[in-house]
Amino acid sequence: MPQTNINIRMDEELKKQFGELCAELGLTMTAAFSVFAKAAVRQKRIPFEVTAATDPFYSEANMKHLRKAIAEFDNPNTPKIIKTMEELEAMADE
Repeated sequence: MPQTNINIRMDEELKKQFGELCAELGLTMTAAFSVFAKAAVRQKRIPFEVTAATDPFYSEANMKHLRKAIAEFDNPNTPKIIKTMEELEAMADE
């Protein structure tokens, strides 16, 4: 079957990371994209779940931790330590 070229634009750092991953898997980037394309055609869908919920910041565990921290901060009985930027910078220099 004749071959053709495809040009893909992506972030330079992502390309580097993807290239390293492909090398670890013993694949070229071309082979990896071909595997993806064949799976997509065979399954008639993107062969993995695409979701916005994969960001670990928005995980339920992190949201629970943040809600607890906010509640503690908002509690008037919680002692507050307030530092100026100058104080923080001085602490960093120590």
